[in-house]
Amino acid sequence: MPLYRHTTMTSRYVVSRPVDVWVPETIGDRRLPVIYMHDGQNLFDPALRADGEVWAVDRAIERLQQERNWPGAIVVGIWCTDQRWREYAPQQPFNVLRQTRGWEWLVERMGGEPISDAYLAFLVEEVKPWIDMTYPTLPDQANTFVMGSSMGGLISLYALCRYPDIFRGAGCLSTHWPAGGTILVDELAALLPPPGRHRFYFDYGTDGLDAEYEPFQQRMDTYMVQAGYHHGHDWLTRKFPGATHNEAAWRARVADAIAFVIDV
Repeated sequence: MPLYRHTTMTSRYVVSRPVDVWVPETIGDRRLPVIYMHDGQNLFDPALRADGEVWAVDRAIERLQQERNWPGAIVVGIWCTDQRWREYAPQQPFNVLRQTRGWEWLVERMGGEPISDAYLAFLVEEVKPWIDMTYPTLPDQANTFVMGSSMGGLISLYALCRYPDIFRGAGCLSTHWPAGGTILVDELAALLPPPGRHRFYFDYGTDGLDAEYEPFQQRMDTYMVQAGYHHGHDWLTRKFPGATHNEAAWRARVADAIAFVIDV
């Protein structure tokens, strides 16, 4: 498996961290799309997790390559830090929550106020240019995607909304809407770019934390329709009965998410 681990990616915006890059084998001189994924230490290497459960994104892409005669994609796994909540909580929507009673409790739970605008600046201004200089990428918007689960789903949606000229598609698995409730859904929906150049994938299970997600996802689905997106065409929401909130569940469906977001 051609996995490259860059142990210290420094930044002027956020704390340094490792970044993993997976490149499909036997690509020759071909350049490939790129999927930027959050919680990078959970994507490839079972040795990094106590339970040994990872997304196995590499295997998902290899399966799609075989089944659909697709050249594949490069995956950039950006590791999270102990500032995960702060980096993944959509900053502009969360600022509206300052007016609510629960703001101080929320800030205490996160360990500080949201810094996701800085995290996205790190991704867009530092990580992406370096990846494009170092690896055989297709760097344009049509070939650049972002994906994650739980809080990683929130920051993926926010990334596309903040940088619609950088990202074509966002994959949001088990999106943790309860982090900000209906206000968060409403504020993120207000940031949606016009349809025509983007693709969105959402999903959720019915067990564990995922059991809380359906009403919030349905609210977002209504906004997607109002914004002019068409289900099954440039936006997809899927419900997985019995699925819970963990890497094994996301591993089981990440290939479907990739296939839709990239339009394989």
